[in-house]
Amino acid sequence: MSARKVAAVVGAQGVIGRNLVRHLQSLGDWEIVGLSRRPAAHEERVRHISVDLLDAQDAEAKLRCLSDVTHIFYAAYQDRPGWSELVGPNLAMLVNVVTAIEAAASNLQHVSLMQGYKVYGAHLGPFKTPARESDAGHMPPEFNIDQQEWLERRQSGKAWSWSAIRPSVVCGYAIGNPMNLAMVIAIYASITKELGLPLRFPGSPGAYNSLIEMTDADLLAKATVWAATEPKCRNEAFNINNGDLFRWSEMWPEIARAFDLDVAPPLPMPLEDVMADKEPLWDAMVARHDLAANSYADVSSWHFGDFVFRWDYDVIADGSKARRYGFHEYVESKAMFLKIFDDLKARRVIPAISNA
Repeated sequence: MSARKVAAVVGAQGVIGRNLVRHLQSLGDWEIVGLSRRPAAHEERVRHISVDLLDAQDAEAKLRCLSDVTHIFYAAYQDRPGWSELVGPNLAMLVNVVTAIEAAASNLQHVSLMQGYKVYGAHLGPFKTPARESDAGHMPPEFNIDQQEWLERRQSGKAWSWSAIRPSVVCGYAIGNPMNLAMVIAIYASITKELGLPLRFPGSPGAYNSLIEMTDADLLAKATVWAATEPKCRNEAFNINNGDLFRWSEMWPEIARAFDLDVAPPLPMPLEDVMADKEPLWDAMVARHDLAANSYADVSSWHFGDFVFRWDYDVIADGSKARRYGFHEYVESKAMFLKIFDDLKARRVIPAISNA
């Protein structure tokens, strides 16, 4: 009989956490506790706890019952307007959740920390590519680095281990998530179609022709569980990406084709500005196409879209370390986008019919 495995998924309602919960459910031998600020209904083998991880007392009170947790999968994030402002809340949440669960769970085996290419300075400007896990750090502030340094200090001398997972732009299904590029594209294309316009790439000219890569949320979930349960991955960091590279100049026509749209030349336009007045149109689309009653705020991630679409430099990292350690999953990025768009149509998040 296999040893009991109990996962605490922190940030269970986000695009990463939600897909991680689903993957753990599919494996069949995990019990799962989902932690998030927003309450959620219990599911098969999943119980949810609504907790404010910024409040150490609330975290201790709500999580002291988790004596059976064996693995913490940390994928929570608090957005702030400036880089330095991100450090305090994001470090505090990790500290509070690990401190509370470690005190309660005598059989804690692993803490998985979700990071990203910010570790390499990808958000700041052109950086060394392909980025590797062994690359030197950059000038702080950077909450991803502070989190890992704290986790390394906390783990020193302990029986449990850690892993740091570094995906590129994560794409998958989640509503109300501030960092969801697939949703940005799907809503932007759906509104473009509703207005009878061709699809234009809205980012900077340089971004249209630079190399970029994505990380499928399902692939990321598999890699995260692999690193957390493979002994040789103990206390290691891994870049996790789909395994292919593309340029928006090649991908954009494929996206347009998925929505039965023509493509027009790129036109730099901040989505946060040009999409700010589209809420009445969205509400009308929800009624006209009998869509699920998602608010415009819950399906809009325009700030994040602008952030990604202005990268006028290559954003790529070397994923070979994970392969050397034994993870060989691969996802074609075009197929990933098409799968997500089909899923959004099936869930009635975006229209599945033409305007004709």
